[in-house]
Amino acid sequence: MNQEEYITAHSDIEPEYLAKLNRATHLRMINPRMLSGHFQGRVLAMFCHMIQPKTVLEIGTFTGYSAICMAEGMPEDGVLHTIDYDDELESFLNDVFAKSDQGHKIKLHIGNALTEIAKMNDIFDMVFIDADKEEYQAYYEAVLPKVRQGGYLLVDNTLWDGKVLKPVDPKDRETIAIMKFNEFIAKDTRIEKVLLPIRDGLTLIRKI
Repeated sequence: MNQEEYITAHSDIEPEYLAKLNRATHLRMINPRMLSGHFQGRVLAMFCHMIQPKTVLEIGTFTGYSAICMAEGMPEDGVLHTIDYDDELESFLNDVFAKSDQGHKIKLHIGNALTEIAKMNDIFDMVFIDADKEEYQAYYEAVLPKVRQGGYLLVDNTLWDGKVLKPVDPKDRETIAIMKFNEFIAKDTRIEKVLLPIRDGLTLIRKI
């Protein structure tokens, strides 16, 4: 048993409908690693149980696993908006959410995230960013004014498989973008932040 298996074995079990979604993602999708998965899903659910956000924005839906996990920890009258650019996933996602226990809390938006964010007048208690790595800073700047004071942002993949610690190929635009984002966040005085070594790196931010 490796460390990740040990951690998973000593955390809450994955609900059955999420286990089925996990399997379906690995069977149907080209890049199943993009799925949050059991351990990170439990982390996201726990954060939401702790924070009790009434309004959440997720940027990057993929197959809906993380959205369901976050909705699980939200109050019954909470609303989670989730944005994905891939219109081919729309019917799949609508079916996934409809069959889950949390679907009534989730509103799916299909389109360019920056365009969709600009249309929103909501003030969010929490934001989860897990989409195009080259747009991380743009997403962050777009959503920060829409996060309440004392609200939270979670940003995924900020360790990027350890590539942020190594010499970077000048052609590796995603790694360069994440490194620049991490440096920017480290210096941003509008927030408090801590980079957690959870899975592929999860940066926890609080707006002050």
